[in-house]
Amino acid sequence: MNIFRRLFKIGESEANSAIDKMEDPIKMTEQGIRDMKQDLEKSLEALAQVKALAIRAKNEQEEHQDKAEDYHNKAILILKKAEKGQMEKEEADRLAKQALVKKEEAQQHVSRSKEEVKKFNESIAQLENNIQNIKANISNWENELKTLKARVKVSNATKNLNKQMAEIDSSSTVSMLERMKEKVAQEEALAEAYGDIANASKSIDEELEKAADTSEAKADDDLSKLKEQLGLNNKDA
Repeated sequence: MNIFRRLFKIGESEANSAIDKMEDPIKMTEQGIRDMKQDLEKSLEALAQVKALAIRAKNEQEEHQDKAEDYHNKAILILKKAEKGQMEKEEADRLAKQALVKKEEAQQHVSRSKEEVKKFNESIAQLENNIQNIKANISNWENELKTLKARVKVSNATKNLNKQMAEIDSSSTVSMLERMKEKVAQEEALAEAYGDIANASKSIDEELEKAADTSEAKADDDLSKLKEQLGLNNKDA
């Protein structure tokens, strides 16, 4: 199966939406790796099965080869017995002929098993090559996934920062600062006005207090009375 088609396959129901919604590349890559690992598992299972068939075919080839040799040896032994007079020549020829027929059948099984072994070995070589390619692809894509995760992390951080910067309205910020400065200036002026009013009120109170102060006049009156008691008013005069 085409590795790129597997990589970008999440499910048939999501295939069309992936184009419009731009599916998360990390999830898609992870899914592709999972698909490749499933392919690897299936290939390993197939390899084991084909190797088992190859071993069985090889064993059958050896078994039939042994039978062919055995029938050949039996035919020779029967002919030798006939030559020595231990068997009738016609009977020996008949049995030797049957042995040679069995030998030929065994040889045909040997040829067939040998051809099967050859085909199985070719399939084994192809499967092993496919397995190596899948393993290499898995390793490459796992490394790509690490790089992709790092790139996405940096990309998201940069995107969030740029988004925050884009959402900052410089004109509204300046306007807000100007209003704050105006508010502060107004508060400062108001405080100064209250200070002037407080000082003005204090000055008036001091003048009124001074004007209404009778302590000095009372002291003069008390002094005059004291002098009068002492009879000093006339002397001073």
